[in-house]
Amino acid sequence: MTVVLLVAATRPQLAVLADSVRKFHDLGAQVQLAGTFHLAPVTGELTEADLDGVRQLPRSVRGSSALRRKAAESPVGMRVWLQAKGDDWLRSHARKADVLVALDAKAVYTVWRLAQHNRGAEALFGLAPALRAVEARRDLGDAAPRRGMRDSLPSAAVVARDVRRSVTGLPAVVMRTATARPVMRSAVGARLWRGAVTAPGVPARLRVSASRYVAEGMESAGRTSGAAIALAAAASKVGDLGLRASLLDDSVMREISNGLVPGKLPQAVAAQLAHADDRFARSDFQGAATALSRALNLNFHRVVHIDQLSSPLARKAGAYVEPLYASKVMRAVGVPRGRRTPHAPAPTGRPLRLLVTTSGNANFLQHILSHFGDHPGVELRFLDLAAQKALMRISWAGRRILEDRLAGDTTDYQEEVERLIRPYLDWADTVFLDWAVGPASMLTTIDPGDTRIVVRLHSYEAFTRWPHSTDFSRIDDLVFVAPHVRDLVTSLVPQLRGEHAPRTHVIDNAMELAGFARPKPAEARFELGLVGVGQVAKDPLWAVEVLRLLRKEDERYRLLLVGGDMSAKTSHATRDYLQRFEKALAPLVKSGAVVRLGATDDVASALTGIGTILSSSVREGCHVGLMEGAASGALPVVRDWPFYAGRPHSARTLYPEGWVVETPAEAADRIRRHTGTEEAWRKAGAAASAHALTAWDWPVVRARFERLFLGTE
Repeated sequence: MTVVLLVAATRPQLAVLADSVRKFHDLGAQVQLAGTFHLAPVTGELTEADLDGVRQLPRSVRGSSALRRKAAESPVGMRVWLQAKGDDWLRSHARKADVLVALDAKAVYTVWRLAQHNRGAEALFGLAPALRAVEARRDLGDAAPRRGMRDSLPSAAVVARDVRRSVTGLPAVVMRTATARPVMRSAVGARLWRGAVTAPGVPARLRVSASRYVAEGMESAGRTSGAAIALAAAASKVGDLGLRASLLDDSVMREISNGLVPGKLPQAVAAQLAHADDRFARSDFQGAATALSRALNLNFHRVVHIDQLSSPLARKAGAYVEPLYASKVMRAVGVPRGRRTPHAPAPTGRPLRLLVTTSGNANFLQHILSHFGDHPGVELRFLDLAAQKALMRISWAGRRILEDRLAGDTTDYQEEVERLIRPYLDWADTVFLDWAVGPASMLTTIDPGDTRIVVRLHSYEAFTRWPHSTDFSRIDDLVFVAPHVRDLVTSLVPQLRGEHAPRTHVIDNAMELAGFARPKPAEARFELGLVGVGQVAKDPLWAVEVLRLLRKEDERYRLLLVGGDMSAKTSHATRDYLQRFEKALAPLVKSGAVVRLGATDDVASALTGIGTILSSSVREGCHVGLMEGAASGALPVVRDWPFYAGRPHSARTLYPEGWVVETPAEAADRIRRHTGTEEAWRKAGAAASAHALTAWDWPVVRARFERLFLGTE
């Protein structure tokens, strides 16, 4: 028996439906109906139609607010699918059906999606084609083939004709023939669709809807880049700046969401900037800020810069941000507001009031807080902005910060910052803000009065949007953790090169290293250690390759991994790297060549069993794990971090000569050379420990912070 499943989004003509059901029954078919329209008022009439099954599908989109927003912004056919796709009855019966039929244009996309999970069913639009298909199946009897979408694929000429004719009609009707998965998988079909969405004379909003249908179909067929190309091609034919920016945004996000660096990223950013410039020229500061915020988010997306082993920003920093600062809206944001009065000098008749603040990340503040908390010349307070909802909300309000900078006058946001932050500024002589991210941008929207503002920038911030929305003319001192980070950031942010730039300092992270110098057992000589494997930038696969080269000659070498694992939830790019890493690691862990020690609060104890400390990263600011390992007496082997290699300042200038290598082969050679005998290994480790303790230990670094805050040793 042939099973026919009818899907309707709008109430069908019931008399026509009843007549067709009788004809289906005469042909020996069983007929079921699923609808998103309200079935209750017509239940009696549907019963009279003698259907073999009726199902009320959800009449609205259920799920998260993000899903509902997506539905609201989608074409109507896609909204119907978002309503219906979670219904178990529908999915179960669709898998068993021989013929899937959309009764109206709004249901076409849903039928097409259901057909992707039942490749043997025929997917059709309308009762007449469905009756013909059932009749053909009856005539063939048992010889009737299970015709999938591929079998019924029309010729390229027919597809081209239908695409050209239908692209100016309802998008759901277009999906009837030309967005089937086989079409999208074929180069011909994909090329035809790209031509269709760029056809002349198509209204802009219809072109946008059609191109999004096409992108959805291509992505379903596994052509993520094809989906991005189709959207970008449609965008090139749209004159409306907002619609064009939206399409290009959608285009690049298709690839970013799949862990790819989009080729059209510069065009997408440029489109958002053009839209922002247009809104700014019309004094629509909210619209301009929204578009600029999106441009910054795209330009500095973590998948492009942080979750990869390379970054266009690191390769050509100045050229990368040049288009950004060519826009009128970004130049307006970058105008320094300055401060009305210079900061007051440190008091002489009382302790310095020092406010140390951060937002949820105090990892590098422990020693600073401990020391200055007990300092007789300092009255210390600590503020975690993330601990108070109101402060957290204003600290990361990227769009509102930009709108404030563009509006020029006092804004509601500025008044809110004044109300919440001014009491802290009035108390403090000096504010030390760790991490140059959202809170730094927030803090510089208001004049600090005579309070001195000191901000520390690590390394991560250089690859984010935040330095570009911060008014550095209201920061007195900017502290970097390494010279190569300072070089990169100053090449990216014009304000840091102008007359209003803050004073800059390079001060190492505060580390108590003396406690790491503990005796190591002789067997530690063959134990390599990697502290921190939770980010793609750590590139632990490089360390695995070093181990492989060593074990080719001596299987006593092992690799110990200290720290928590990467999270696949971070991004698709991180998940892809993690999968490669786990695949490479599995046989090594099984054989005992790699030992995963996991996260620990006692790194010093873990390092006693490590004879060689590796830095396999592609980028670092101040690699704390490496410095702690060196202090412990382990042999340091540092990859010449590719993000900074060959620059005036890099790993080669941060660490002593000989520590830094370029390739895994060079790393293996250095390890063999210095671990060949126990005497040579202990001698190299002692030299490394002596350097670490004299250059980076807290007593040395503490004196630099004393000078920074108090102007004393």
